[in-house]
Amino acid sequence: MLPEREPDPAYLVDPTGRGGLPAGALPIVLVGAGGIARDAHLPAYRKAGLAVAAVVDLDVDRARELAAEFGVPTTHPDIAAAVAAHGTGVVYDVAVMPGAFASILEALPDGAAVQLQKPLGYTHAQARELVDLIGRKRLTASVNTQLRFAPHVAAARRLIADGAIGELIDLEVLVRVETRWELFPSVFELDRMEMPMHSVHYVDLVRSFVGDPSGVSAVTVRHPDKPLASTRSAYLLHYADRPLRVTISTNHDHTFGPEHQEAAVLWHGTAGAIRAQLGLLLDYPRGGPDLLEVNTGTGWRAVEVEGSWFPDAFGATMGALQRYVTGASRTLPTAASDVLRTMAVLEAAHEASRAGGHPLP
Repeated sequence: MLPEREPDPAYLVDPTGRGGLPAGALPIVLVGAGGIARDAHLPAYRKAGLAVAAVVDLDVDRARELAAEFGVPTTHPDIAAAVAAHGTGVVYDVAVMPGAFASILEALPDGAAVQLQKPLGYTHAQARELVDLIGRKRLTASVNTQLRFAPHVAAARRLIADGAIGELIDLEVLVRVETRWELFPSVFELDRMEMPMHSVHYVDLVRSFVGDPSGVSAVTVRHPDKPLASTRSAYLLHYADRPLRVTISTNHDHTFGPEHQEAAVLWHGTAGAIRAQLGLLLDYPRGGPDLLEVNTGTGWRAVEVEGSWFPDAFGATMGALQRYVTGASRTLPTAASDVLRTMAVLEAAHEASRAGGHPLP
């Protein structure tokens, strides 16, 4: 059976979080009080009914302000204080940049449950070191690869699993937008930028549907007028054992108005097609509408889906970890050991780009 026809049960739970939380869900200690915590993590947990026990940040005032806004009862100035107060009775939700992951993981008590924000490091070597650290400390660790759980993606996954479009023969991600990188000042310091910080979402999404590719062709390039390592990437993922074309194209430099911007995932099968619009990217961070359309031979029709990528998918990734740590689920598809394979694809893509393509005969 093809992998997209037998999705992990974790993907079939309500992605908005309602009805998918296990009895005895653990309180959450949110590590990091930045914009992603305010815009996605805390709104998602409030919507899903997940309890947040504390906010941790070196900037104590920022942590207190965020905690007060969302009714979180406690703040801590560092991870050591949080561990001393909460031990292993919580899930540590780490919403900081990857450079801080190792020190935070080292500070956690052995056997704790933790969710790391994506990416799992900037390189495959860094990701491998983090997975080794997780294993040494016997942590139950997942990665917040939340696009896998976005409501419109989840609806498309169910349609494909049910055979609505026949055999999947083409999976395409198209992103052509103007991205305001100044909202994320830390990315200007990175040697690798677009692939680990953005298109990792789509590589990970592809893997969640059709598994690991047999090979990778890719290019990632910078904009000559921007002080960033790269802003545009293209991937061709090879699946040698099946007639499947997988492409990912990202262009963050479309500064020519909204008329021809694009942010979509398209699945084509032998009996139909599905298109999901990722509205968040069309006017980030305000975002436009998420849309899902399907065509099974009688024209395109809209499919009503409740929720959106931000914040609902964040509740769904945490819900998957909660179900696993409480024993309600036997699988954790976002385990760090799985997301390590996403980082392997990115590493291959960087190497392919550096190689410059196959030379002409």
